[in-house]
Amino acid sequence: MPDLIAYKLLPAAAWQAMGELGLFAGSPVDIADGFIHLSTAAQLTETADKHFAGQDGLMVLAIDLPGLGAALRWEPSRGGQLFPHLYASLPLDKVLGACPLSRDGAGRVRLPRL
Repeated sequence: MPDLIAYKLLPAAAWQAMGELGLFAGSPVDIADGFIHLSTAAQLTETADKHFAGQDGLMVLAIDLPGLGAALRWEPSRGGQLFPHLYASLPLDKVLGACPLSRDGAGRVRLPRL
């Protein structure tokens, strides 16, 4: 497994709903694709730029990958890179940390403190 932590970008309202429901079933794109899209730390800024440009009120969630078990698969996607895909709902107890989306001086997405 390439990484032990992956990241999910989602609107603050979805994060709030996740807190109430105890899980995240996926965004409309996730549901259409049949899995929840996650990114590694190295992939996160490009994911934000490509799929979330111009959106405000986003949260960055740090996800415990080993805790997802067999529902997690590493599959080729953008540019042939392996991305973590979750073929199940994301349980709240696998979220290690969360923060509003912000960027450092170089434009990279800041990761949640763990």
